[in-house]
Amino acid sequence: MSSTMEHSTVDTTVDLIESSISTPEQSPHSPTSPISPTSPITPNAGGIAIEQPPKLRGKKRLLQSLQRMSSSPSLVRLARTPSAGYRTGGRGTVSCVSLSSISSAQYGSSYSSELSAGYSTAPTSTVSTPPPDAVTFDQKARIRFVAPDGRATVPVPVEVRPGSRLGPTSEVAELEEDYFSRPLKSQVKKREDFNFWRDLPSEIRMEILGYLEPMEVVRCSAVSKIWHHMCFDGQLWSNLDTSEYYRRIPADALVNIIKSAGPFVRDLNLRGCVQLREQWTTDGLSEACRNLENFSLEGCRVDRTTIHCFLLQNSRLVHINLSGLSGVTNSAMKIISQHCPRLEYLNISWCNNVDTRGIRRIVEGCHNLRDLRAGEIRGWNNIDLMQEMFKKNTLERLVLMHCDSLTDDAMCTLMHGVDPDIDYLTGRPIVSPRRLKHLDLTRCQGISDHGIRAMAGNTPFLEGLQISKCASLTDACLVDLLPTVPILTHLDLEEVGELTNATLQALASSPCAKHIQHLSISYCENLGDAGMLPVLKHCTQLRNLDMDNTRISDLTLTDAARALRERSSRLLRTTSAPTPGSSIARPAIGLHLAVYDCQNVTWTGVREVLSRNAEIRRPHHPANPSPTTTTASSLSQPATHPTHIIGLKCFYGWQPTVEEHTKRVLRGDFAAAGRLERKWADFMQASEEAGAGGSGGRRRRRRAREAQMMHADEEEGGGAGVGIGGLGVGRRRRARSGGCVVM
Repeated sequence: MSSTMEHSTVDTTVDLIESSISTPEQSPHSPTSPISPTSPITPNAGGIAIEQPPKLRGKKRLLQSLQRMSSSPSLVRLARTPSAGYRTGGRGTVSCVSLSSISSAQYGSSYSSELSAGYSTAPTSTVSTPPPDAVTFDQKARIRFVAPDGRATVPVPVEVRPGSRLGPTSEVAELEEDYFSRPLKSQVKKREDFNFWRDLPSEIRMEILGYLEPMEVVRCSAVSKIWHHMCFDGQLWSNLDTSEYYRRIPADALVNIIKSAGPFVRDLNLRGCVQLREQWTTDGLSEACRNLENFSLEGCRVDRTTIHCFLLQNSRLVHINLSGLSGVTNSAMKIISQHCPRLEYLNISWCNNVDTRGIRRIVEGCHNLRDLRAGEIRGWNNIDLMQEMFKKNTLERLVLMHCDSLTDDAMCTLMHGVDPDIDYLTGRPIVSPRRLKHLDLTRCQGISDHGIRAMAGNTPFLEGLQISKCASLTDACLVDLLPTVPILTHLDLEEVGELTNATLQALASSPCAKHIQHLSISYCENLGDAGMLPVLKHCTQLRNLDMDNTRISDLTLTDAARALRERSSRLLRTTSAPTPGSSIARPAIGLHLAVYDCQNVTWTGVREVLSRNAEIRRPHHPANPSPTTTTASSLSQPATHPTHIIGLKCFYGWQPTVEEHTKRVLRGDFAAAGRLERKWADFMQASEEAGAGGSGGRRRRRRAREAQMMHADEEEGGGAGVGIGGLGVGRRRRARSGGCVVM
């Protein structure tokens, strides 16, 4: 019975609250409401009549007990109706609602007392809260929780504020629960049995392994069976070149690579792989590669059957190198001519079992042949072969070194053919020009001036000519040939003893003088300064000049240094004293000179080259017309340093000093290079004076020893690195005068 009454009382209370919210009324105790005439008046202690509020019943009595706990007495001044706080459109309306006892309303609010001056005089309790009729709510106020002790806590977010007069809905409750009870972020669970390398696509794995060196790939194959399968995949070995590691790779690993990667291999270079001597008969080794384009067995120990097997199964071969193999015969040449129609390069030099009959098959069957290297092959006096080569006219490089069987008639047939038409004005055959770009006739003893003269006017594309060690050649053939080869860049005339300065003068006046880069006249004992000075003047693109065992003198060295200084640019520097190891003004070698065993070259000419290599030039000043004289004003001017120097190879007794000087110049240490050059010059001068004899010989010998010691100190100090380079102080050496005085 009691529980039924309690439930009915709660239901009645809720109905009263909802009805009061839906139909707001003006409170009789509001400051703006008039005093009811029926209200009883009771005198207080001071004799002043005080209106007593009437007793409320029912709904009004319940609403009277609803009071607001104020955190600031300023809310008393707000003159708004309590119903405004329950409007739906406002942001914040109610901070807290307290249900107090009914008896507390009988004494009125402490804010209504005239003696309180608008401030509460009652103790802090629920009774101090002004009644609902005197409380107004700010539209912008935020809802706050109030602790049991009366202190405000964290403001409630906007999302959980009541959205209607009936209080918060179920949606608001859900938002409030999501906001204050947010679950922690769930951590991503790691995949079990995760293997990054295994889960990668095979194409990416092959691409990564492709960045490794071949020896590294072989070492990686020992990791596991999976890695072994990947490392020997054919995609990694499309280019198998063992020229750099053929001594370190074992035969078994090489055989495995060739077998597994055979169909993928395009370029196979087994140069020097002698460890495969017993492996060629292994099942499937010679038959593994079927798509080769470049093939080299130079220096291998392989039998004839294996060579034939390689050639028969690879019809796409373009580049074949069988140099020095005794198993190569004319039968192999026949196989090449029948099964390799795309051949462009063939090297059969030093193949003793091949002659020109097999080469003729190659020329007839391979129409794209451009490079033929057949050094030391017998039978080059075959006119039919030369006539066939003349008709094809596809060769761009022909190497016939050490072919003693080559004759003038064969050479004329190669250039003019058999019975050509003759031009009556010039006396030359009327034939199409040859496509030859490089011709090597080194040590072809059967060639004379007649055979070389046949090339004149018929080889306009010739870039390289090597006729060294052809002792029967003279100036006549070269004087006729050089003007007709306008783009010649390499000329080798070593050990052609009959040549004179006329050949060099013809070279200097020919159109190819502006293109020549390499010239070798070593052991041409009749050549000297008269021929070399015009060459150095007109051949401005020279990079290599071999003049050992000739009659040139110091004049040629001086002119070479001058020519290089004129044609090379100068590098401007703002500092007058370069620091050691500076990256600025580091020159490069622009001309290589070989002048050893030249009797007319002295240390004076070598010193001139060294001095020009380390020369620092300053701009001319009106008060200093001579560039060699240094003044205070010229020191403040920016200096220029050479960008190219001469790399000199001279007498073996002077070569260590030259190499040390060149090393210092190349690293930009011009000051140390200049000191070394001066001390070496003092040493050489003192040595000459000491060997002169006569009076004062003892003094000159002593000076020579002192100069030698100073020069040795300079060389050893400079070799230590930076010590002598920039600071100007050499490395300390132990005293040479003997042991300890006390001992």
